[in-house]
Amino acid sequence: MSVRTGPGPRERLLEAADRLIYSQGVNIGVDALLKAANVARRSLYEHFGGKDGLIVEVLRSAAEADAADYARTMDAAGHDPRERLLAVFDRIGEIVVLPGFHGCRYLAADLGLADPGHPAHEITRDYRQRVHDLLERELTALGHPHPGHAADQLLILIDGTLAAGATRPGTAPGAAARELAEHVIAL
Repeated sequence: MSVRTGPGPRERLLEAADRLIYSQGVNIGVDALLKAANVARRSLYEHFGGKDGLIVEVLRSAAEADAADYARTMDAAGHDPRERLLAVFDRIGEIVVLPGFHGCRYLAADLGLADPGHPAHEITRDYRQRVHDLLERELTALGHPHPGHAADQLLILIDGTLAAGATRPGTAPGAAARELAEHVIAL
């Protein structure tokens, strides 16, 4: 009887796809994914039904982790809704200057998948809605007169900061977005 000591094919596919899809985009070739995961093509189809299913699972897993990061960031900022909201922009400012930062994986997936019916779009929409809801809750607690609209504005700032961090390194988009967020929050 043999004992498995390393990750199995499913886990290797997820890890390789997470890394490659983030760094190279959703249009990475299947052969490159299989080679990076050191698995046979059969494993991709057995575990995910194909590349589309793998993309969906990678995005679903990332969305869970990223939404949890937003919640942790806000919780670490204390109980003041204003500080909790601004902490998000401080955190994003830290993220966009990390080595290996390639932008927002959800925006990249939406732009890279031309088929509007691709199941990954549902994951990205749900993720953005979760972030929107987190922001709106804080804005409501703050007593903002238009919390839903303000959450839309903050979400645009988040997307823009992540895009600018990837396309214009060295420009400190996090600091600029935080300053704009202060104006949105103050209304």
